[in-house]
Amino acid sequence: MKRRDFFVLLISVAWPFIALADARKMYVVGLFRAGSALPPERRAIFSDALRNLGWIEGKNIAFEDRSAENRIERLSEVAAELVRLKVDAIVTIGTLAAAATRRATSTIPIVMAPASDPADIGLVASLARPGGNVTGLSIMAPELAGKRLELLKEVFPSASRVAVLWNADSPSAALVYKETKASAKILGIEVQPLGVAGPGGFDAAFEVATRERAEALIVVEDPLTTDYRERIAGFAADHRLPAIYGQREFVEVGGLMVYGANFADVMQGAAKYVDKVLRGTDPRDLPIEQPTKFDLVINLKAARALGLTVPPSLLARADEVIE
Repeated sequence: MKRRDFFVLLISVAWPFIALADARKMYVVGLFRAGSALPPERRAIFSDALRNLGWIEGKNIAFEDRSAENRIERLSEVAAELVRLKVDAIVTIGTLAAAATRRATSTIPIVMAPASDPADIGLVASLARPGGNVTGLSIMAPELAGKRLELLKEVFPSASRVAVLWNADSPSAALVYKETKASAKILGIEVQPLGVAGPGGFDAAFEVATRERAEALIVVEDPLTTDYRERIAGFAADHRLPAIYGQREFVEVGGLMVYGANFADVMQGAAKYVDKVLRGTDPRDLPIEQPTKFDLVINLKAARALGLTVPPSLLARADEVIE
């Protein structure tokens, strides 16, 4: 038998056993959020989506959950820990977690779920061709800045001074503030910056908003602001500030209005990316996905408490209205 024929025969005989061994491998995926732990409902959406793709927790996939608890100094430490564990992929929730993980490894696949404007801050070469070990989803937050300001103006036409609350440690959140400011100039609105550096920065930010008599509020989505949503929405309600947010969780705790990506879609999209990289697709060959649908959710109870009448035309465009 020729040597080539022998190796072909050997591979054909051994392949079923090789495939079976690979099928039995327990893949390990890191879940890394800059804020507190991934909310249970989002984790459930992610796990269910993976299960539909054949990945069953405890059978062929396991997770290493990590969070930096909104402490900027812990980001690098947590990312390095996941790299030391030699996980098969790392799912990062938020731009800061994605950036820290990218600094920690250039080989382990990183799936953003999501990050904001990864090309602009240097996480990937471009959305179409990421060019490294980072892929996943981008929520295009700066592009939404002008639309949120327009929606806020629509529900509160007399607003002339709008405060913008964002995580001062996040470069992508700073881009959102910059775009909001540019849009405000066109609309003739004064913007008050409220950058918050960590959980301890909210008191000072709220004091500035009160002292400078902000008339309305825009909150930039970020693990920090989402984790403190009850406090933020409570401040807005107590000071009668019409506010618009980027994530649905805010209206669930009494916030007025949300316009942003559907995070169920984001987590399901992240599961598809994880499925592909675990099956061997190179992240550099997976273009960054951007949302195709944005949800507008209006809380009429909050509007009534603020003495606002939401225009029927706006209600008609809403994806959901909370009575």
